[in-house]
Amino acid sequence: MHTSIIPKLPMRDKNATKAFYMAQLAFTEIGDYGDYLLLKKDNIEIHFFEFKTLNPEENYGQVYIRTQGIDDFYQSLLDKKVSIHPNAPLQNKPWGQKEFALIDPDNNLLTFGESIT
Repeated sequence: MHTSIIPKLPMRDKNATKAFYMAQLAFTEIGDYGDYLLLKKDNIEIHFFEFKTLNPEENYGQVYIRTQGIDDFYQSLLDKKVSIHPNAPLQNKPWGQKEFALIDPDNNLLTFGESIT
């Protein structure tokens, strides 16, 4: 039986990754193993592996995060001046989701979605 999935994303600088996810998105650290970092928020977990030579322009890491209370979450990010992806502000999608996206310091795309059906 499968119980969960945990994405693993590249990071160039652990301190920058921690600062972004913890200060901007309210994640908490649950493990730091040198070149491997584990962060959590509510019921989701994301792991990061060190990739110092990563060229962010060539990184296509993506995660889709289902959420509840997306309107309030989106507004809280705007209030903190978190940069929302210019092509992905909060909007209703034809597939029955209300979504928005942002990009982390290593160009990993984080899309947040809530069911509208």
